[in-house]
Amino acid sequence: MKASRLPSFALAALLCSVSAAPLAFAQATPQTAAKKPVQDPELQVAIAKSNAYTSLSNRTIRAIESWDRYKSWVDMKKGPTGKERYISYGLYSLYDVKDEIAKAEAAAGQPPAQPELDAAVKRYIAAYQELAPLITRAERYYERKDYRDDNAAEGRELHAKMVPAAEAFLRERNAFSAQLNGYKKGIDARELAAIEASEGRQARWQLRNIMINARAVMDVMPSNEHPIVDLAAFDTALAGYSGAIKEMDAFKDKNQSGVPMIDSSASSWLGNLRDFREKLGKSKGDVRKGGAANDANRIVSSYNMMVSMSDSAARMIR
Repeated sequence: MKASRLPSFALAALLCSVSAAPLAFAQATPQTAAKKPVQDPELQVAIAKSNAYTSLSNRTIRAIESWDRYKSWVDMKKGPTGKERYISYGLYSLYDVKDEIAKAEAAAGQPPAQPELDAAVKRYIAAYQELAPLITRAERYYERKDYRDDNAAEGRELHAKMVPAAEAFLRERNAFSAQLNGYKKGIDARELAAIEASEGRQARWQLRNIMINARAVMDVMPSNEHPIVDLAAFDTALAGYSGAIKEMDAFKDKNQSGVPMIDSSASSWLGNLRDFREKLGKSKGDVRKGGAANDANRIVSSYNMMVSMSDSAARMIR
């Protein structure tokens, strides 16, 4: 089995928090609010729900990464034999998500009621809790090389349980993500309007506008399950992000301090997106062709770094 079976392009990208407080990143949770927070009480409770769900989504990405790791070396139809060339890859250990699950479960019962989204997060949690113990068992099994003692018997037993559990988890994650993204878009629009009404299109507004439009691009990026990009949707998202960068440039022309920390990276990301779009055009949207997969990985990595920097930038804005 060749190493080329490893995942060829990024699957998971982090979601942004939608609050006026620092943005959520990877394992981090929303921290101290920046100055001049949005005061609309209804908007704030909607943001609190979104942030709880976003933190859960970000933290449980690790399960997808671990499952992809496993799929990179095992024959999914036959299961493990213990003789695989890259069996030492095993699986990634999962993160502790007890707090994120508890907060998401609490948020599901709190206003504003979102029947479809709240039901989706409950199903997602249940699917994760079914899969996670199996991944943990399998990770330890391959880390300890127990397959050498039992001729991979437990490995085959785990495989038979993990496959349907992983399929259910990925299905529920897709449903949950679709609901969450729709919910977040509505909040984004309300928050931008509220910031503009209280402060104008100053640095805080510019930062949120950039990250909202960056997230719109990430929503149409390819994944292992969906490697062919909808070029029309990508072009629409790219145009929105380009518009946000132009807004930022106009702001910087009039304000020497500009948008702290993120302005250079945000501009560079636009150039990377345009290079990626050119390759997608030649491959008719198929990220597996023409070297586009490497570009996709870099774009996702850069986006995640931007999320981190936007957290710090939000603290600096006065």
